Amino acid sequence: MSSRPALLLLVVSLLAGCVTTGDVDPMRTAKGRDQARDAYVQLGIAYIQQGDTQLAKVPLKNALDLDSSNADAHAALAMAFQIEMEPKLADEHFRKALSQRPNDARLLNNYGGFLFEQKRYQEAMNTYLKAAEDNLYSERSRVFENLGLTALQLNQREQAKEYFQRTLRLSSRQPRALLEMAVMSYEDKEYVPARGYYDSYSEMAPQNARSLLLGARLAEIFEDRDKAASLGLQLRRLYPASQEYQQFVSGQQ
Repeated sequence: MSSRPALLLLVVSLLAGCVTTGDVDPMRTAKGRDQARDAYVQLGIAYIQQGDTQLAKVPLKNALDLDSSNADAHAALAMAFQIEMEPKLADEHFRKALSQRPNDARLLNNYGGFLFEQKRYQEAMNTYLKAAEDNLYSERSRVFENLGLTALQLNQREQAKEYFQRTLRLSSRQPRALLEMAVMSYEDKEYVPARGYYDSYSEMAPQNARSLLLGARLAEIFEDRDKAASLGLQLRRLYPASQEYQQFVSGQQ
């Protein structure tokens, strides 16, 4: 049995226990309502993970019927509406979740991702900065990576570089930050660091058009013609219509 169906069975079992166990209706007690609410939230999240946002909204609505201000239920609904491309509703539920837990780094990081997706870059930057204040957050490296990506969209290149460096100090295994640092180092003609970042990226992430082009250019600089040709062939085979391949063919920098 896969983990997701097992989780669904576990949550359904928990819900059944909340509703039917004993002579006293547990839904009349605060503890029973809290258990049922949390079970509904878990069930909603499980459905979202399975790709069924429509079904997810049923238990999440049940959770909010039990506790209309529950941050976890609002956050899960926000994700569901974000997936469904309902930005107004997603924004509404993110804000409701954050009204209950305004300093929750995970919520702030997720909301920042939504704002970035909506091209609301300055708002995303402000939200990520608040998330980064929690220096005990286990995914803090991803927050700085997101800050770097947002800074690039705001044409703050040097600031972006600082954020990516912070990312890699916190966790050296962040492929996107490694690739961005490799690209920026190459653009700055810092070829030895660029190759180091690129090699680290290549060890942990699949190649894409951007990385193949960069790898081919670096190979040419270090006179590794076989590697440059191999990466160029991969770029032609996998991404023949890409801008990167056209740049490779034309020799654009």
